Amino acid sequence: MNTAIRNEDSPGYNVQQDGDDKLIADAIKALRKRLHCRGAALTSPHEVRDLIRLSIAGCINEVFCVMFLRTDHSLIAQEELFQGTIDGASVYPRVIAQRALTLNAAAVILYHNHPSGNAEPSQADKALTSRICDALKLIDIRVLDHLIVGGDVDMQIESFAERGLI
Repeated sequence: MNTAIRNEDSPGYNVQQDGDDKLIADAIKALRKRLHCRGAALTSPHEVRDLIRLSIAGCINEVFCVMFLRTDHSLIAQEELFQGTIDGASVYPRVIAQRALTLNAAAVILYHNHPSGNAEPSQADKALTSRICDALKLIDIRVLDHLIVGGDVDMQIESFAERGLI
């Protein structure tokens, strides 16, 4: 499928979209719709990993995202809050706290990618997670996990909670 993009002041160009792109987009849409239903709680790390795989696949720069959850761990929103470069992103706990309060979230799950492919948490990742946990604890919002995604096709996803770091 070719989609022509035109601007009055510039020549047109075509963006190729193959069948896999549409299939992936449809899968993301279906999964988000299912998880956005009231009462559909995230009950396992497997569900969280599947949602993360779909939402962060193909990012060439580092992105930091947050899932905002109700008290029953059903999803209120899933948002990319910060974008960076190939080796880092500036993340501000204050922005996460503001958004969590706006959405009336009871808990959050943090996740970001490492474009290098290495999903091992760095010392900076550990320090940032600690700062975010401390900030959110002051306003009674729990950080359930922080996941780091590495790789493209065979994504590795490392969990702070499973490692006992949260």
